[in-house]
Amino acid sequence: MTQIYYEQMPSPIGPLFLVADDEGLREVRFELDRRPHSPQEGWVHSPQKLAEVRRQLEEYFSGDRLTFDLPLKPLGTEFQQSVWHALTTIPYAVTTSYGRISQQIQRPKASRAVGAANGRNPIPIIIPCHRVIGSNGTLTGFAGGLAVKQWLLEHEMKCQGFALS
Repeated sequence: MTQIYYEQMPSPIGPLFLVADDEGLREVRFELDRRPHSPQEGWVHSPQKLAEVRRQLEEYFSGDRLTFDLPLKPLGTEFQQSVWHALTTIPYAVTTSYGRISQQIQRPKASRAVGAANGRNPIPIIIPCHRVIGSNGTLTGFAGGLAVKQWLLEHEMKCQGFALS
């Protein structure tokens, strides 16, 4: 049986709940997330196991980190995995659309399915689903809420020296 570790950390966007196993980070949960913000039975509170995740997130929030270098283990279907992998290629402070992601994964008619997979991303921020917006430039759903999505995008633009219009 796989041992699951968890840690909670404060952040400028509210408390984050981190979940990992010995192979990598499984989840980052927001306070407003539909997933529980508490451990399941048998999980072990382990600040040590999640120390590097916490350090890199703190660097991101302080504007000192543009990319993450962590072992990740998001659980999902093959299609979801392909979408989440594509999300990791979106550069810092750059936005894209569901349609562009569907083109990138060579499923040009799957933009709705891409949107659904994006919404099920278990490791937001690190797998930057917040960088995907509607084709008309509007902000679309986000597990942490649209205010958090806006904050993340503005934070990245500010750290790059741009203003979000």
